[in-house]
Amino acid sequence: MKTNQPASSAAPQHAPRASSAGGVALRDILLTGLAPAIWGSTYLVTSEWLPPGQPLLSGVIRALPAGLAMLAFGRALPQGSWWWRAAVLGVLNIGFFQAMLFIAAYRLPGGVAATVGAIQPLIVVALAWAWLGARPRNAAWLAGVGGLLGVALLVLGPAARLDAIGVAAAAAGAVSMAVGTVLTRRWQPPVSPLVLTAWQLCAGGLFLLPFALALEPLPGQFTLANWLGYAWLSIVGAGFSYALWFRGVGRMPSSAVSALGLLSPVSATVLGFLVLGQALTPVQAAGALLVLASVWLGQRAAVPAAMARARTA
Repeated sequence: MKTNQPASSAAPQHAPRASSAGGVALRDILLTGLAPAIWGSTYLVTSEWLPPGQPLLSGVIRALPAGLAMLAFGRALPQGSWWWRAAVLGVLNIGFFQAMLFIAAYRLPGGVAATVGAIQPLIVVALAWAWLGARPRNAAWLAGVGGLLGVALLVLGPAARLDAIGVAAAAAGAVSMAVGTVLTRRWQPPVSPLVLTAWQLCAGGLFLLPFALALEPLPGQFTLANWLGYAWLSIVGAGFSYALWFRGVGRMPSSAVSALGLLSPVSATVLGFLVLGQALTPVQAAGALLVLASVWLGQRAAVPAAMARARTA
């Protein structure tokens, strides 16, 4: 199915739906929040099951196979201006972001990378104000700052190792996905989340491929653990989770979606506790509660915007 339908005419399909409480539908929050909860496994899988020193190749394997499979299933190519728009979104949300994510994951402890990445909700709030005219409430800023502090309490320890390249990569990745999230909301893609995800995964994977081939030597062999790690990151961590994420971006205010991204470090900490036997201190528990409170506050701050868009639709 191919379409050249303009984005404006498709907007009502993706307009946020009000819940009975007048805000964003609870189902949309839960489904969208599942994506960052899955992404929290990235640091565990990277450190335990992927071959060392392969951030660009890991990004390609995570994105491109899943994108091609979804593109074959959806059987819809971009039309008109959506060729370059899909390419831009694919680079921002997938290609460049994945490269920065894996560079940070290889060079930093997961806690440091997650803390730097937690600046994303604040960036999204500012960009949505500038580009979408979505004037943020004070609660949105408070949720962003609270989430950043909560993540720092949750994952930073006295032995946290700082690496300048890793910190810069984590910050660049957060900026890249924040811009991509707001642009996705602004352009309102006239296709299903599955098709939009396929376009972006393919564009992002193809963007990374030449850099991976030119800059990284291919591993001599892949172990079973490597294959299982890549399979998880590609099938569940890319295809499934990104489809849920972009579905939420199309239905929810940008600030509400970005606040849900704070669930990723919470998930990473829980997995470290359950899988690796890492201790959970009272300070970390307090940080997790502060993150969850910030996520809740971020959803409450988006209620007026969701109600206005629902009335317009």
